[in-house]
Amino acid sequence: MKMKKGGEKIKNKLEKNSVQQWLPIEKIFSNGIIKLKNDTYIKIIKIIPINYNLKSELEKEAILNSYKIFLKTCNFNLQILIQSNKEDLSKHISCVKESTKKENKKIKNISESYINYISKLNVEKKSAIKNFYIIIKKEKNKKEKNIENNQNNIFEELNEEFLKIKDSLSRCGNLIFDINEKNACKNILFSFFYPKTI
Repeated sequence: MKMKKGGEKIKNKLEKNSVQQWLPIEKIFSNGIIKLKNDTYIKIIKIIPINYNLKSELEKEAILNSYKIFLKTCNFNLQILIQSNKEDLSKHISCVKESTKKENKKIKNISESYINYISKLNVEKKSAIKNFYIIIKKEKNKKEKNIENNQNNIFEELNEEFLKIKDSLSRCGNLIFDINEKNACKNILFSFFYPKTI
């Protein structure tokens, strides 16, 4: 009986622990900057990269030189994240089926073979959407007693670092997006914690 009661106590304690307690996130500001529980602030930047393999040798050399400048200029903490999600081909498949309804038997067979092929690739996870992010972070200045001033300084520093990254990586031909809205930031975080829905 005692064992059972002890087990129930552990179970109840586990049930009380929420996801919010487990997540290191304390707050997401309206400007998309995230405050962690350890008084660190992070900013998410989305990158849409160029296809390096399709460039000429001269272009590749220019891209590498621009990337070297990026590494020299951005002498602060950053993390590069690559998120790979399985492609949802259901809409594409239904579109192919719809467009071949009135076609002859030969076209229908070709379409069916194509659908089988892409479905097989998708099951084997060879088709995926890749998202690229850069995370920059700043720690709270412990000497600064005014919390609002401290936060404003951190926001400014993170934005300055974002502009440096944007300037450097844009020269390589990449598209750079500042995640500067609360909802956009939430969607990205959700896609990492629950990737099956993306």
